[in-house]
Amino acid sequence: MRVAYLINQYPKVSHSFIRREIIALEKQGVEIFRISIRRTAEKLVDDLDRAEDQQTFYVLENGYLLLLTATVLTAISRPLAFIRAFKLACSMARGSDRPLFVHLIYLVESCRILVWLRSKDVHHLHAHFGSNSAEVAMLVHTLGGPRWSFTVHGPEEFDKAPVIGLAEKLRSCAFVVAISSFGRSQLYRLIKPAHWGKVHVIRCGVDDEFLTVESSAPVSRNIVCVGRLCEQKGQHLLIDAVKRLVDEGLDFHLTLAGDGELRGETEELITRLGLQERVTITGWISGIQVREEILKARALVLPSFAEGLPVVLMEAMALGRTVISTYIAGIPELVVNEANGWLVPAGDIEALCGALRACLASSVDNLRKRGEAGRQRVVDWHDINKEAAKLRALFSQP
Repeated sequence: MRVAYLINQYPKVSHSFIRREIIALEKQGVEIFRISIRRTAEKLVDDLDRAEDQQTFYVLENGYLLLLTATVLTAISRPLAFIRAFKLACSMARGSDRPLFVHLIYLVESCRILVWLRSKDVHHLHAHFGSNSAEVAMLVHTLGGPRWSFTVHGPEEFDKAPVIGLAEKLRSCAFVVAISSFGRSQLYRLIKPAHWGKVHVIRCGVDDEFLTVESSAPVSRNIVCVGRLCEQKGQHLLIDAVKRLVDEGLDFHLTLAGDGELRGETEELITRLGLQERVTITGWISGIQVREEILKARALVLPSFAEGLPVVLMEAMALGRTVISTYIAGIPELVVNEANGWLVPAGDIEALCGALRACLASSVDNLRKRGEAGRQRVVDWHDINKEAAKLRALFSQP
């Protein structure tokens, strides 16, 4: 079985879950042809990502002549299909926040991809994210390419559903994957109940890299937060909470593992609050380093305002660490308050401080029990090999 994966930027530091899915599928006998629209501008710090980079075909590389040649050849060899795809691109531009010119670029990209897929004898095309990569995959199918599907993660796709034409993509695809029951419910809102059967929940997963690690006792006073430094992750609220707790006399340290567009503002906030000795920013680190930071921590905190279902929560729980996060999207499907972690209302600094206090005051035995409960939930629900098998079965359908 030969399947093509299409992502806007791959490999990427924050897309380790896609890499795990691809590798798990390959272990189950699926040949994966990796396609990325463009290279990420981020430095690849993980050896596994650098290996993926060597196997990935990039659409917007090697000049525009190849793109134009593929477009002309497709228009000549498949004139009716090209006209249908052209009309579809124009239709997707209506109501979009991007001009028609951009959607016509998607059409050009799809012609290049179609040539690749035919040369590789690919029988299914799967896109990750419901934005431009899904539109390109839909155009490839309209041009005469293979059946296609895509995975929706959220929250951006749900926030911009009319703008990115998500309902049209749902009608066109063979099936769509949601990464949580919450995500499935949001897709149900966009299509008629008669079509709900094409929506499947296949969760992101962790592999043996996390599931076979022997966890140490959570004795440290370090709390770790892993993720891009951006508005939706809530790190600034977390830093404000740290300031309150430090002023109360609590002794602990916060590590922010990640980087992003708010790096400068975050460093300024830390300095303004006098927390330079209490808060550390690592910048982008490899998957192995993320695992080490989690194992060194007492708990992982992720005070997000908007999410799909963060993979780092699964990683921390697989390593036997309790977590603190928010009641949003798919997170309550993974984290059970007072059982394997703490959940607080998003944006509620008082509740966040309360959860941090409780975590810091908990005994090692109590934290270990919560960690064991969390690990079992990940084993039951987020084993990447089990989830990949579900996806493989869908790819195998005629």
